[in-house]
Amino acid sequence: MAQKIDPRLFRMGINKTWQSRWYDEKNYQKNLQQDVKLRAELRIKLRSAAVASIEIERSVGKVRIIINTGRPGVLIGRGGEGLEKLKKAITKKYFFKEKVDIQIDVKEIKAVEENAQLLADSIAEQIEKRVFFKKAMKGTLAEAFKNRNIKGVKISLSGRLGGAEMSRTEWLTKGNLPLHTLRADIDFAKMEAHTTYGIIGIKVWLFKENADKKNN
Repeated sequence: MAQKIDPRLFRMGINKTWQSRWYDEKNYQKNLQQDVKLRAELRIKLRSAAVASIEIERSVGKVRIIINTGRPGVLIGRGGEGLEKLKKAITKKYFFKEKVDIQIDVKEIKAVEENAQLLADSIAEQIEKRVFFKKAMKGTLAEAFKNRNIKGVKISLSGRLGGAEMSRTEWLTKGNLPLHTLRADIDFAKMEAHTTYGIIGIKVWLFKENADKKNN
């Protein structure tokens, strides 16, 4: 069988970076588990805010959480009320024993088509609303290619598609997708759609134009 690797991990240190940025040899295991749990909870809690990624930076007495979202207004709330509630909830659950300053920064993603996670979330949302899976795939593919920076897209769906008795995998691809070229800016995301027939697994690969080519 072929050995597969996450395209983002394959490019780590080349054109991708870590989402957790800190070093603590003594509390490494504790902090890492805390990061994983915090991300998972925030993704569920903030699903309506179209969260693409959550970055966590730690320093002495301070934790900075950077939330990249396509709908910052939903997350921030009226007068910043949403952020304050979120900050209190995180402090109470994860840092109640520590004297740590929690800082939450929100970064808006203006070009939703350039983010694989937001495209995967969009497909999942459509399937859960009972949109036919092929229509959701083709619509998302067409939407992505409205952006000139997108050079290639691949979408894969697995599960009991359309309520079929047996699970299968359907995929749709368009453009160029150089997965073995390390300098190629490949974004990748996974998502699950929960339907009455079971879980549909969604994967999205996105090839964006290299920054160095734009400058030439």
